[in-house]
Amino acid sequence: MDSLRTGRELQHLLQSPSRSPPGKSLDLEYWTGLRLTLEGEATLGNRLTSVAWTMTQKHYKKISMDALQRRGIREDLVQYQLFLVQTDGTSPQQTEERLKHLAEEILANVAQLLVQYIWQEQPFNLKYHPEKGDVPAHIGGSTQFGDNIEDEWFIVYLLQQVTELFPELVARVEDNDGDFLLIEAADYLPRWLNPDTSENRVFISRGELHILPCPSKSSLVGVSLDVVPSLAQALALLSAHPEACQASPKIRSVLKKRLRGYPEKIKNNLHRAHCFIPAGIASVLAQRPDLVAPAVSAFYLRDPVDLQACRDFKIFPPDTRVLTLVTFTRCLYAQLQQQQFTPDRRCGFNLPPPSHLLYKAHDLGMKLAHGFEILCSKCRLPSLEPDAPVSCNPQWKSFLESLKKNGYFRGQLEGSAVYKELLRSAEIFFKQSVGPKSGFLSAGEEVLQLLHSSPFNLEELKKLETQLPQEDSDSWLDITAQHLEQLLQERSGGIADVGSKSCSSAKQKLRVEDAAEKVKETEEDTRKEEAGYSLVAVSQGMKDFLNAMSSHEGAEPPWCSPTQPFSFDPDSMASALDRLLGSKEEELDSDDLDDDYDDEEEEAVDETGEGSSDHVEMMGTETLDSLKTYMDQMDQELKSTNVGQSFSQMNYNKAGMDNGSSHSPMGDGPPTEEGGVDETEEEIQPLDIDVNLVANLLESLSNQAGLAGPASNLLQSLGIQLPPNSDPS
Repeated sequence: MDSLRTGRELQHLLQSPSRSPPGKSLDLEYWTGLRLTLEGEATLGNRLTSVAWTMTQKHYKKISMDALQRRGIREDLVQYQLFLVQTDGTSPQQTEERLKHLAEEILANVAQLLVQYIWQEQPFNLKYHPEKGDVPAHIGGSTQFGDNIEDEWFIVYLLQQVTELFPELVARVEDNDGDFLLIEAADYLPRWLNPDTSENRVFISRGELHILPCPSKSSLVGVSLDVVPSLAQALALLSAHPEACQASPKIRSVLKKRLRGYPEKIKNNLHRAHCFIPAGIASVLAQRPDLVAPAVSAFYLRDPVDLQACRDFKIFPPDTRVLTLVTFTRCLYAQLQQQQFTPDRRCGFNLPPPSHLLYKAHDLGMKLAHGFEILCSKCRLPSLEPDAPVSCNPQWKSFLESLKKNGYFRGQLEGSAVYKELLRSAEIFFKQSVGPKSGFLSAGEEVLQLLHSSPFNLEELKKLETQLPQEDSDSWLDITAQHLEQLLQERSGGIADVGSKSCSSAKQKLRVEDAAEKVKETEEDTRKEEAGYSLVAVSQGMKDFLNAMSSHEGAEPPWCSPTQPFSFDPDSMASALDRLLGSKEEELDSDDLDDDYDDEEEEAVDETGEGSSDHVEMMGTETLDSLKTYMDQMDQELKSTNVGQSFSQMNYNKAGMDNGSSHSPMGDGPPTEEGGVDETEEEIQPLDIDVNLVANLLESLSNQAGLAGPASNLLQSLGIQLPPNSDPS
């Protein structure tokens, strides 16, 4: 289970590099193991921590929408809405009828794709929603996609196709990350667009991504940043100015690249495998292949209580096992294949040795049988009364006509075997997505109902074992380090080229441009890499970054500059801090002030009521003297510990000898009282900030073992790259 979670995070990384892995917050990932100790110059260390924390918060805010300003959406749920662009002059009843009719038309158009799709948790669905508050009447739904992120992007593809087929509709989609379409294109978003300004601005219209702009000097079309547009205002703006609201070509190219491969990708994402399963399960899957998903989930999320039902297998006895071909999605197959599970000895599933030719088929079938048994043990057999046929539903006739009009039956003759199979699939889809949900059955109840209504012939199923087609190779589960590196390079290299290619350009021209771009990028990366190898550049780059002036929004990388600089008087700010904390020469840390001492002094001032400037200056002097004495005592106490051994100090012994000082080294004899004082003063030496900074950065990089971490992310943001560690010691 842990290995699959790691694979899930890797899948998120490869498919959407700007998004953080699920179940982890980026701030913890950035700061785990961070060792940037800047002892001796507390103001520098405090500023580094504050600035780096601000950078982390800004980066996290960019890639994962602010949870405090979002509605509560569970982590694996995607919500989608379809609005009418223009509703002027129509009554609410007419709008409702129009939307309901459009919902049927949409499902009929995409039925050919949805019938063959196996959903991880919940299917795509559309339902009419009346007007509520500021949200106009619309059709929409929500889908729980579980661990299969492809379900979410397939829904985005469906919305893209729907808005292209029905131009009068505009789609909006979001998950727990908010507008995740913006996260996918985070590298090309305008600077003004962030989670605080993107509300009700992102839509899919006519198959393209649209973002409501801000008014500018070149165009007055848009909505001001300090105004959150209502959905009615946003739809009116999209209707009046569709071209001005269209996202930039680079952003749209990113979305198209992510959706590239559909609808062929649906079949490519399936995996067929041989399984030894009880005959009842084989009969159920022959009629409803999509029921494999809840069974795998039941096994994958099992607990000891669930396994109690698998001791005797009353519903699916193991002695009826047959070899059959089961269709999974790749995610479902990985969940089943990667789990190590030993069945109870009492259950009757005896596995052959791992060297057996059909061991994998036995292992997969055993796990799948456990999932179906757990699924059915949680429910009762539904009513034995036969359901009303689909033809009795008044919506079925219009839905069937829409299917025929959209070529669902592929020109097959009515009454043929293929036609009947397609018709049966359409009836199942109609019950699940179009028809009323009053008689909705759970997955376990559907399995029990199919078992009762469709008895199987064990002998016939055994005869089909010799006619099974070949199973698919699962080599896609194994990924080498070289393959992973290639995938990462393709992903990062593809981002730089998004939007730079014209659809009308010739292929040869594209190859030449790509080759020249790669050569240019390689040379530039080489120059940056060689320049970053200098440790002096590391220290100087950090100092330049800390000394740079940032805007009120937080720290920026050296090559970024705010669009509207935040102006203030730095001299007056510095002098105010000096008056508050003391002079710079003292190098005092305000965190070391004794709160109790301050409280007593403030009470004394309140009691006396004397606020003369002389008294304030005297108190400030006494406070600084007391604090200096306090810090000297701390230095003396820390000198006898091993704390100082972890820091590099400046050595002034050589300079002292050149000036004629005659300090004797330790161990040459007992020093005199005066000499002891001098020796103590000599031992307490200031820290070498540059050496400590570089040493701790290198140590942090070494502990990262080549993976992403706080030190590499911080150096990369400064444009500094270091070579890999060639000395593991």
